Amino acid sequence: MLSLLKTIREAIANWWSEFTLQTKLLAVATLVVSLVMSGLTFWAVNTIQQDARMNDTRFGRDLGLLLAANITPLVADHNLTEVAKFSQRFYSSTSSIRYMLYADETGKIYFGIPFWEPEVENSLTIERRIELPEDYPEEGDKPMVRQHMTPDGVVTDVFIPLIVNKKYYGVLAIGINPNQIAVISTNFTRDVTIAVFITIWVMVILAGVINALTITKPIKELLVGVKQIAAGNFKQRIDLPLGGELGELIFNFNEMAERLERYEEQNIEELTAEKAKLETLVSTIADGAVLIDNNMQVILVNPTARRIFGWEGSDDVVGSNVLHNLPPTVQMEITKPLSLMAAGECESAEFRLALNQPVKRTIRILLTTVLNLQRESIKGIAITVQDITREVELNEAKSQFISNVSHELRTPLFNIKSFIETLHDYGEDLSAEEKREFLQTVNHETDRLTRLVNDVLDLSKLESGKTYNFYGVDLAQAIEQTLRTYQLNAKDKGIEISQEVAPQLPLVTGNYDLLLQVLANLVGNALKFTPAGGKVTIRAYQLDIHALLPNQPPQVRVEVSDTGIGIAPEDQQAIFDRFFRVENRVHTLEGTGLGLSIVRNIIERHRSKVNLVSEVGVGTTFWFDLTLFEVETPKPEIEPTNVS
Repeated sequence: MLSLLKTIREAIANWWSEFTLQTKLLAVATLVVSLVMSGLTFWAVNTIQQDARMNDTRFGRDLGLLLAANITPLVADHNLTEVAKFSQRFYSSTSSIRYMLYADETGKIYFGIPFWEPEVENSLTIERRIELPEDYPEEGDKPMVRQHMTPDGVVTDVFIPLIVNKKYYGVLAIGINPNQIAVISTNFTRDVTIAVFITIWVMVILAGVINALTITKPIKELLVGVKQIAAGNFKQRIDLPLGGELGELIFNFNEMAERLERYEEQNIEELTAEKAKLETLVSTIADGAVLIDNNMQVILVNPTARRIFGWEGSDDVVGSNVLHNLPPTVQMEITKPLSLMAAGECESAEFRLALNQPVKRTIRILLTTVLNLQRESIKGIAITVQDITREVELNEAKSQFISNVSHELRTPLFNIKSFIETLHDYGEDLSAEEKREFLQTVNHETDRLTRLVNDVLDLSKLESGKTYNFYGVDLAQAIEQTLRTYQLNAKDKGIEISQEVAPQLPLVTGNYDLLLQVLANLVGNALKFTPAGGKVTIRAYQLDIHALLPNQPPQVRVEVSDTGIGIAPEDQQAIFDRFFRVENRVHTLEGTGLGLSIVRNIIERHRSKVNLVSEVGVGTTFWFDLTLFEVETPKPEIEPTNVS
C-alpha cells in the first residue's frame, strides 16, 4: 500500500514538473479565485436567507395585524359566520398563508383554515386547543412572531391577540409560507456556484493533462530544435507523430530546416528581411493582409484579403502588381501613397472606402512600411484591410435613431412649453374653452413623449435577455381588449375596425401582456396608415396542417389586415429593423420606428416569426403562428400576492 502511494505521489510530482511556471501560477490563481468567489457566493446566499426570513417576519406581522383589525370586531360580536366568510376570502386571495386558527381566551380552537372539520368534533367530541409559545404574553396587545422548520422550508408563525376595549377574546394564529422566490434563488445560486467550481477545476485538470500530453512535449522539442537552428545546426529535425496545427507546425519546421540547410550560404540579411515580413503578416492576420515589395509585387496575401477584394480562386495574384488587381476605387486612392512610401517619403497611411464588388461593404485600409533589421531601408509595404461595414451600419443606425428621437422629442416639448407659457402669461385673458383646448394639446403631446419613452424601454427590455413566463393565453380575450382600446380612435378617424375570431378557439402558449403589446402595435400601425373609410380586421383561427405535417404541433394563426397605403417591396425587408420607418421615405407620418422591431422580438420569443403581405395602395396583412397550449404542460409558479 505504501509503495502504491509512493508511486502515485511520484507520478503526480513528475506530471506537475511538466508544467511551466506560467501554467502553475495560472492553476494557483484559478484555485484562489474560485475559492474567493465560492466564499463570496455562500456569504451572499446566507445574507439572502437572513433577509428573506426578516422579510417573512415583517410580512407575517403586517398581514396578521391587517386580518386581526378586520376580524376582532366580528369576534367580539360572536358573529362567527362573518368571521368564517371573511377568513375564507382572505385565505383564498392570499397564497402566502399556510393556515389560520382562531382560539378563544381558554385556548380552545373554534375555527381554522384549512383544518376546520366540525363534523369530527361533533361525532367524536374531540376538543382541539392551540399550543401557544411559552414566552407568549397573554396580557400583551402586540403580535408575536416565530419561525420553525418544516420539510417545505421555514414557516413563519404569527400570534395576534384579539382585544376589543381592553377585553381579551382569544388569539389568532397565522402560518406564513416561505418566500419561494428567495428559496429558489438561494438554492439556484448555491448549485450554480458548486457546479461552476467543479467545472472550473475539471477544465483546469483536463487542460493540464492535454497540455502535458499534446502540447508541452512537442513545444519542448520545437524549442530544442529552434535552439539548434539558432546555433547553426540546420540538420536538426523533429520526428513526432502529431496531426492538426502542431503536426503542421512540426512539418513546416522540418521543411524550414531543409530550406535553411540548402540556402545556408545565402545572404543572412535577406533571411532576416523575410522573417520581418512574415512577422508583420502574422501580426495582422486577424484582418485582411497583403504584403508587397518595393516594386508593388504581391508577396503574400491571406484568405480574408482574397475574400474582400474578390481574389478567391485567383492563383496568379501572388507575384503580380498589386495595383493591377485592386478594385478601381481602391486603386485610385492608394496609388500615390504607395509610391510615396516605396520612395521613403511616407511611413504610413490610412483610408476608408466603400466597395460595391464583389459585395457591398465599407473597408478601412492601413498602409505600413516594412523596414530592415537596422530600420535603415524599406523592404516592403504591408497592406491591412479591415471590414468595418457593421460598424458603419451601427453608426448610421445610431445617428438615425438620435435624429428620430430628437425630432420626436423636440416637437412635443416645444408645443408643451409654448402652451404652458401662454397659459402662464395670458391665462387671465383666455376663455375657459381656450384653456381647455390648450390643456388637451399639452396632454396629447405628453402622451406622445410617453409612447416614445415606452417604445425605447420595451425594446431595451426585450433585447436584454429577460426571461418571461409562458402559459395558456386566451387570444379571443386579448383581441377583444385590443379592439376596446382602439375603438374610439378608429371611430374618430372614420375607420371600421372588426374581428373574425373562430369560435371555441383553443388556448395558445404565450405571455398575455407581450401578445397584447403585439396586437396593440400592429393595430396602431394599421390605423395610422389607413385613410378614412378604410377597414382594419383582426383574425384568429386554428391551422389545419396536422394531416400534411404530422410532426408539426397544432397552431393558431393571427392576422391583422388593413386597407391602408401598403408597403413598397423595397421596404418590406427592412420594415422590422430598428429605427426604420416607412415615413422616412414619405415624410408625412410620425413615429419612432421601434414598434415593428418590438413585435418581431416578442414573436421570436414565442418561437415563431412575423410575416407580411402588402401591396401599395391596396393594404397590408401581418400574420404569425402560435403553438397550442397543452393542458399537461406544468404552468409556471405564481408569485405570492402581498396584502398590505
